[in-house]
Amino acid sequence: MTCEETKRSFALLLYGELSFDEEEQVESHLEGCDSCRRGLELERAMHERLYEMEVRPPFGMVARSREQLRRTLAAAPARESLWQKLRNGFTIHVHPIPAGLQPVGAIALIAMGFFAARLIPGSKGNAGVADMGPMTSRVRYVEPGKSGKVQVVVEDTRERILSGAVDDQNIQSLLLAAARDPQDAGLRVDSVDLLKGSRECPQVRDALLNALQHDSNPGVRLKALEGLKNLSADPQVRQVLTQVLLNDDNAGVRKEAIDLLIQHKEDRMVGVLQELMRKEDNGYIRLRCQKALHDMNASVETY
Repeated sequence: MTCEETKRSFALLLYGELSFDEEEQVESHLEGCDSCRRGLELERAMHERLYEMEVRPPFGMVARSREQLRRTLAAAPARESLWQKLRNGFTIHVHPIPAGLQPVGAIALIAMGFFAARLIPGSKGNAGVADMGPMTSRVRYVEPGKSGKVQVVVEDTRERILSGAVDDQNIQSLLLAAARDPQDAGLRVDSVDLLKGSRECPQVRDALLNALQHDSNPGVRLKALEGLKNLSADPQVRQVLTQVLLNDDNAGVRKEAIDLLIQHKEDRMVGVLQELMRKEDNGYIRLRCQKALHDMNASVETY
């Protein structure tokens, strides 16, 4: 079973819709594939978050509907004979729906409303449904909306558009999930770009640091650096910036990292900058290192 086939089975696996053999194949693949295991955890987290947004039916509604259906069926007329069915089959009837079947129609409408409500996100926070249409559970697209709000298109075997402010709990959770989407670098760039305005939130800051350290796309890492600019004095942020400066393979990312690091001169940075001078081949970064070492009265070389 390939990774692509396994990922397409995640939603069915979580809903318990796979056969025993199919489930065994998926689990066998997951045992040897870290990427798909992470993907499944992401899918499970997304399902849990979307379920939290569901509208719950009023207490006792299902019991009342069942009781009404039972009474209606008990009051229904006896079944017609074969002759009566044949006779009715060759007769054109034009009349209103019998009154006895009206409660059945009402129950059907209630049932439709109940199941439809399970597909509509609840009113937690300010996130709202802007549209519903033709549902794998992942964020497909994010963009800034009007009045400072954000639009998030979620695919959950049904495509939905959720709208709300960036700091809305539900919107933020979806953006955090999208920022770790392993398949769509463009989606990660847009999500990190939207999240960077909420960098004071611990979860957002952790997401920015994770993207800076581990994302394979330099565009995503640069967006994460933008979000961390005002946090360059934070010890944890400086530690990650140091690792990026010494190890990132993209010169643009290293340039941004050194600009943030040397905003705050620290004696412990001397060794880092000296090591960087020994291995760095980018002229701009070398000049920034030299200036920073000069300002700290430190030698460019190690002895």
